[in-house]
Amino acid sequence: MVLPAAPQPTRTPTAVFDWLDESADLRARAGLTRTLRSRPADDPVLDLASNDYLGLVHHPAVTRAAADAALRWGAGATGSRLVTGTTALHTELEDELAEFCGFEAALVFSSGYAANLAALTALTDPDTLIVSDAYNHASLIDGCRLSRSDVHRAPHADPAAVAEALAGRRHPRALVVSDSVFSVDGNAAPLAGLSAAARAHGAALLVDDAHGLGVVGPGGRGALAAAGLAGEPDTVATVTLSKSLGSQGGAVLGPRRVVRHMVETARTFIFDTGLAPAAAGAALGALRLLRAEPQRADRAREVAHTLAARLTAAGLHASAPDAAVVSVRAPGPEAAVQWAADCRTAGLAVGCFRPPSVPDGISRLRLTARGDLTDAQIDDAVRIIAATRPQG
Repeated sequence: MVLPAAPQPTRTPTAVFDWLDESADLRARAGLTRTLRSRPADDPVLDLASNDYLGLVHHPAVTRAAADAALRWGAGATGSRLVTGTTALHTELEDELAEFCGFEAALVFSSGYAANLAALTALTDPDTLIVSDAYNHASLIDGCRLSRSDVHRAPHADPAAVAEALAGRRHPRALVVSDSVFSVDGNAAPLAGLSAAARAHGAALLVDDAHGLGVVGPGGRGALAAAGLAGEPDTVATVTLSKSLGSQGGAVLGPRRVVRHMVETARTFIFDTGLAPAAAGAALGALRLLRAEPQRADRAREVAHTLAARLTAAGLHASAPDAAVVSVRAPGPEAAVQWAADCRTAGLAVGCFRPPSVPDGISRLRLTARGDLTDAQIDDAVRIIAATRPQG
């Protein structure tokens, strides 16, 4: 006997997304509403919110390189890298980026997010165990989810816990995954310890060096170069071109056979349009500038330490930076949002990190210690943050 179908509620076309309004109300009550703010080209506020660590976004050599690339190669890449989207400029950028960072080869993607998704999905399969740091960036977390692998979430910055997870695995392959510099507090991962744990158990190491390139290591060559791991046969790095290099895009760096495998299997490479020539040209121009002026990396770290020390002296809870990120704890999500808004009103742009973006649930202001900040600008930033701190 076939039972009649259950009656379906009658809904108007405008009602199918009513649940979105309910979700928005819940986020608003939790203080988690997010909004877009357009900024003018000549925004007068002091910017400590961007990821322009070396202050190269508006550098004449970088913008000129972007303009020249667009004039020569056109406004877009025209297609997938495997069809028409690879220009001689892309190849030049990859060669110089790999040489600068100390790896055999590099492959450029349209974003750092796409590079992380590519590395995690192309270098793993259902027979792989991924051991991922609990504080890893969202792009690494999403890559783990898409990988079809078993994923173990390891305690933050704990090589012993990583080794324990690897020792108990039944999988024929394993991959240890970590940021090099964590984007919330700016603390560095124990890369030497993670590498030792991975090697002791026959695992590969994948490090997202988005916040290390241009700031950490000799001449800004990155955290893997600083740890002596650049170019190692079992180590792969991902980087972004949108932070220290002031452009857009990302890259995977590693052994040539890893890059070859990416070209042939990584879906975010095969099916995505190539990086726009202007972005590739800007990144190459910035890379060459950093090579010629390695002191820029030293200055970014110096500014970070000065900011942290001054804010701490003012009675605020500031993180101790290992690169160019400084965070200042706020009492809660709503207080953090209001604090950031008050800073902007006073002429200072700062980042505002709150759940679910922060893995420990603690809301913060996030500051970028740009290498081009003057001492007077540092004074202004500290004064404004201290003067606008939440009361109570």
